[in-house]
Amino acid sequence: MRHGKKINHLGRTSAHRKAMLSNMASSLILHKRVTTTVAKAKALRKYVEPLLTKSKNDTTHTRRTVFSYLQNKDSVKELFDEISGKIATRPGGYTRILKIGNRLGDNADLCIIELVDYNEDMVSTTSTVAKPKTRRRTRRSGSGEAGAETTAGTNNTPDANAGNSAANEATPETNDAE
Repeated sequence: MRHGKKINHLGRTSAHRKAMLSNMASSLILHKRVTTTVAKAKALRKYVEPLLTKSKNDTTHTRRTVFSYLQNKDSVKELFDEISGKIATRPGGYTRILKIGNRLGDNADLCIIELVDYNEDMVSTTSTVAKPKTRRRTRRSGSGEAGAETTAGTNNTPDANAGNSAANEATPETNDAE
């Protein structure tokens, strides 16, 4: 039974785990986004969110407390000077975990952990990912380009292809191939 065992040890000793989480927290603060495994990201979220909350109160005591966790002057300066101003009105939930698939070598679940207020890159990537889904023309069970070629060959009426300009461009090519 695992009663009262809240900490994920991540297969490391206590000193190694603390050093790894400190380095990952510094990297997250400096770069605003880190790619890692899901287990490490969840452990990092528990480690870094209290530090982000402490950064809202800029005193010498809180700077020294945060430095004792991070051990990096640049990340402490970045946290208190830039990040604390952006998260001042947010009542928690400063990080976001986005799952990105599995690693090729060992099939570990990978993810991106990022600061929520620094997501300008994510907005542009989601718009480019969503574009291929809008090209779907029919509601038939067939998927992929093979189903699109058969429907393009059978629907040669102008009414069937009027709504989709990509289908109008694809229709002459499929007719020439047939």
